[in-house]
Amino acid sequence: QSKRTKIRSVILTIIDYLIFGLYMVGVLGIGFYHFLKNKSTEDYYVGSRSIKASHVGLSIVATDVGGGFSIGLGGVGFMMGLAGSWLLFTGLVGAWLTAVFIIPKIKRIDAKHKFLTYPDFLRHRYNGKVALVAALISGIGYLGFTGAQMLAGAKLASATILQNNPFGMNPITFALLIIAVVTILYTVIGGLKAVIYTDTIQWILLLSGLIFVTIPATLIKIGGISALRENLPPEYFSLTNISPVTFINWMVTIIPIWLIGMTLYQRMYACKDEKEAKKAWYIAGFFEYPIMAFTGVFLGMCARVVFPEAEAEMALPMLIRDVLPLGVTGIVIASYFSAIMSTADSCLMASSGNFVNDIIERYFIKNISAKASIRLSMIATLIIGAFAVIIAAQFNTVLNAILYAYAFMVSGLFVPTLGAYFWKKASSAGALAGMLTGGILTLLLLTKFLTLPDCIAKLQLDASVYGILSSAVTFIGVSILWPDKVGVNRSLISTEEEITC
Repeated sequence: QSKRTKIRSVILTIIDYLIFGLYMVGVLGIGFYHFLKNKSTEDYYVGSRSIKASHVGLSIVATDVGGGFSIGLGGVGFMMGLAGSWLLFTGLVGAWLTAVFIIPKIKRIDAKHKFLTYPDFLRHRYNGKVALVAALISGIGYLGFTGAQMLAGAKLASATILQNNPFGMNPITFALLIIAVVTILYTVIGGLKAVIYTDTIQWILLLSGLIFVTIPATLIKIGGISALRENLPPEYFSLTNISPVTFINWMVTIIPIWLIGMTLYQRMYACKDEKEAKKAWYIAGFFEYPIMAFTGVFLGMCARVVFPEAEAEMALPMLIRDVLPLGVTGIVIASYFSAIMSTADSCLMASSGNFVNDIIERYFIKNISAKASIRLSMIATLIIGAFAVIIAAQFNTVLNAILYAYAFMVSGLFVPTLGAYFWKKASSAGALAGMLTGGILTLLLLTKFLTLPDCIAKLQLDASVYGILSSAVTFIGVSILWPDKVGVNRSLISTEEEITC
């Protein structure tokens, strides 16, 4: 009987590997199919502006939460319980605020100017110098975010299917290299349509696998909710088990990304009209919170019961590896990998779009053909992907890598972009000064080249808080002292509404 059990286990494990392999081939096949259909940069970067709200909404969730935040969210649930769900409450707030206040403005102006990137909007509102700085900050920030996704994939792989390797390498290092090769390959051959359509499938599979398979299997393994309560501290079941400073840091660091995220602007442009775009953002917010927020932290709590001594972000991958029924593991792990790949794909495309469309083709290689532009984007993506691997190797936790990338972008770009939408007196000089001040200060604080006085450091606020404050002061002051010339200050309100009147 024991021999039969072992044989059955081996057969089912092989089935897991086959399912995982076939799923990956299928995802890459979809990417290659759309690659063959891409005829222009508009096809490649904004999906021909014809994608439905349901696909865009699920793609936003897959990109924003994806595998990286899923692994990170499990780690937060492992460390603090249900209160970790506040991490994705930021997604609900950010998505719905964007739907109400930003999308009506950007879709109205995009209908006329046909933007491809986030800096395109800033170039229209301010000038080319502001757009160039924004492209640099956004491109570098998404480079870091891509590295975080690759690290998430490496952690999942090293704890599941790539525990051992024939080269004797560190499991995470070996897994990181494997994930990088697959992710970069998929990114190079795919466009936004491929990303969005595969995101839809991947997200449905991932969420279904977690809710309908992983959670029930885990509860059976640990003995139900009662066993969960017995093995975890009481504060793990309270939404107030979070320090005010942590809550503030999450809100300040993450919510503004919805205003300045290149991946989000690409999806705004990809929707055919304002109604579809707003619907997509409402869908995204709902799936982030409460659905994925509580699913992720709950599984992290379960993982703590099963693997109390594990490293926080490794516990969830270990749970998937050991708790799921054989034959099902391959599907869930493939879904996780797909979500990670899709997020990395989107971020690599965003970074590539910033460097290619907003810098290289605008200042170095002009009047390039559509076919040559796509090839250039692929080369840039390959190089950016290599740098992302190097960045990924510098971090120990996925969540820290994500929040560092967010903080860098938010500090430099949030205030000038907010001013572009809502303050008529916002000037190009003010925007440029605000971007440089906020971005540089945050970068110096994050890299420890600059330290805060003890009386301020003890507040434990994120570096982005100080970056945003310094950016705001500089932006407002310089805009007042050095306003744009008459006719240059193109407020969205005055340009699109007052002229019409």
